Amino acid sequence: MTTTTYAVTGMTCGHCESAVTEELTKLVGVQDVKIDLVAGGTSAVHVTSQSELDEAAVREAVDEAGYELAAS
Repeated sequence: MTTTTYAVTGMTCGHCESAVTEELTKLVGVQDVKIDLVAGGTSAVHVTSQSELDEAAVREAVDEAGYELAAS
């Protein structure tokens, strides 16, 4: 197992958290998603998965939810 933290911008509420969590849990290997919400700022999204995830896939999932993965 590995946990990676991603910075996501644009989230403001619990609905935002739910949308991002839903999309990320669709990725193969994702076991858990925890979000430290910073309304209107950059939130920390902690993703626990079986192995390292492809950042492009994570970026696409976050985009599908309507938010943006901050530049790393």
